[in-house]
Amino acid sequence: MALTGSEQAYLAAQPRGRLATVAPDGSPQNKPVGFRYNPGLGTIDIYGFNMEQSRKFRNVQANPRVAFVVDDAPGQGAEGMRFMEIRGVAETATGQDSPGHASAHLIRIHPRRVVSWNLDPARPGLQTRDVDAVRPGEQSPGEQRAGEQRAGEQER
Repeated sequence: MALTGSEQAYLAAQPRGRLATVAPDGSPQNKPVGFRYNPGLGTIDIYGFNMEQSRKFRNVQANPRVAFVVDDAPGQGAEGMRFMEIRGVAETATGQDSPGHASAHLIRIHPRRVVSWNLDPARPGLQTRDVDAVRPGEQSPGEQRAGEQRAGEQER
């Protein structure tokens, strides 16, 4: 499991996050996005309208390093703040079961590092941890999964 139970619960309760990508010229881009946690793959799947035409989609194809942030403020002051930052490697994919009217194209983030603040009431404050890159029996982010078509590939 890439994310803990409290991390998954936090993401499930949030309507949107922000995805930071790096353009080919090295400049950063940060955009609000819709998402969902994919427990079967342990990934964050980013959806949107016309995703395959977006700069963030092209940025991930050129440089797969990304950061994804979700935050909220259910209380006052620093104690009332919560956030989760996921740093990882992203890929573009197609052929997915997309929510609503979103494009079948998506950005899939494979978490490598998780930084959070106040997500777990039993462990308040800052928490950081690395996520295993590839566990035994799993594919690396660059490997194609059965039934999926990589963006830019034609079906055979």
